[in-house]
Amino acid sequence: MFKKILIAEDHEVINLSVQRTVKELEIPTVDQVFYCDDALEKVKKSLREDDPYDLIITDLYYDEDHHPQNLKNGKEMIAAIKEIQPDVKVIFFSAEHKSGVIDSLFTNLKIDGFVRKGRNDAKELKKAIAMVFDGQKYLSLYMKHDLKELNSYEFTSYDITLVSLLSQGVFLKNIPTYLQNNNIKPHSLSSVEKKLTGLREGLKINNNEQLVAFCKDLGLI
Repeated sequence: MFKKILIAEDHEVINLSVQRTVKELEIPTVDQVFYCDDALEKVKKSLREDDPYDLIITDLYYDEDHHPQNLKNGKEMIAAIKEIQPDVKVIFFSAEHKSGVIDSLFTNLKIDGFVRKGRNDAKELKKAIAMVFDGQKYLSLYMKHDLKELNSYEFTSYDITLVSLLSQGVFLKNIPTYLQNNNIKPHSLSSVEKKLTGLREGLKINNNEQLVAFCKDLGLI
């Protein structure tokens, strides 16, 4: 089992709860912080002392308060930590439910596990820690289904650009001008309309407003 874990969580009650859960696994060293900047400093110190952390358990979102912080959230924090300790294991423990956001954590940050806060989350967290220690990735079954569904749509960056423009209130007839100005092809109105029609039909969505709402729910935009 892991020998040294760092818990980063800004809510004191949850922080203490995670500490109790982790200590039940008889892990020798369990440190905790409330701020992302402090987590990064802890990791730097552990590396200087040649006693690095094996695992970091962190929330995704952090509330702002009177302490100014350079790192605003868990994503920024883990990205900074992985620059100096790329092999550290990471589990996110968060209330986030959007498939697109969660998928990006695995894809872009190469995290090892995601546990959603809620019913039975202590049991899930223990299971996640054990699986990650064994070299496996952890994601609960119902979330695996959501990510499988998300990935089956195979959204391209072009698709997301079109939907993002719609979400910003850009009229359909004006999208080609934006695409052309930014050297994004295809940029004809007929190509844009064809692509949006294909997305709606593939997702069984009736109009562009519903398409925007769907992509927001997934965390794609």
